[in-house]
Amino acid sequence: MRRLEHVPVIRQIVVVDDCSRDGTQEIVRRLVSERRVVAAFHDRNRGKGAALRSGLPLVQEEYLAIQDADLEYDPRDFIAMAELIERYDAQVIYGSRFLGAGRSGMLWTHYLGNRGLTLLFNFMFGRWITDMETCYKLFRTSLLRQIGIDNDRFDVDPELTAKVVRAGHKIYESPVSYVGRPYIAGKKIKPRDAFTAVETLWHYRRWRPQPVAEPEPVGAARG
Repeated sequence: MRRLEHVPVIRQIVVVDDCSRDGTQEIVRRLVSERRVVAAFHDRNRGKGAALRSGLPLVQEEYLAIQDADLEYDPRDFIAMAELIERYDAQVIYGSRFLGAGRSGMLWTHYLGNRGLTLLFNFMFGRWITDMETCYKLFRTSLLRQIGIDNDRFDVDPELTAKVVRAGHKIYESPVSYVGRPYIAGKKIKPRDAFTAVETLWHYRRWRPQPVAEPEPVGAARG
């Protein structure tokens, strides 16, 4: 929280507690009472995608970025990501761990998995990005609400990446630093999640966004 509060481009912090059992809930409730965050709480552990779905209705800003609570990423990198909004009128920006900003602690299995899944995405969808599985994803809030979030767990990353490009948007990338943590420190993602990521990409390869209904003019007669 303190790291996020020192980043000038961050204007609102939304916290989703996914049924923590280690005292985190008490801290989050105190932060809510101090009006430093708005928050949602799950009564059971539901996963990353479900947490994003619960937090999305609470967002009041034009853009939102995803931040895990494990401090593997540096929130100061949001500043460079936000600059791309102004430069390119970007709708979607990913923070890439593979563009040279400094990376340490990534397990070799995770390195190969990340690179392999990203290459598979590029092949299936005819795009070129370097880091599909990055945590640091920045979206125009209205776009994320339009495409929606279907999956509850880590397969939300390939889901959102596939949906964005199928909706016709370019994914811009900005270098971000990364200091990985081991499983003993609580890391959740496992090698088996790579298989569900492949299934998810295959599922959304033909996805099309639903058209947004135009508002009815004021005073128009109903048929």
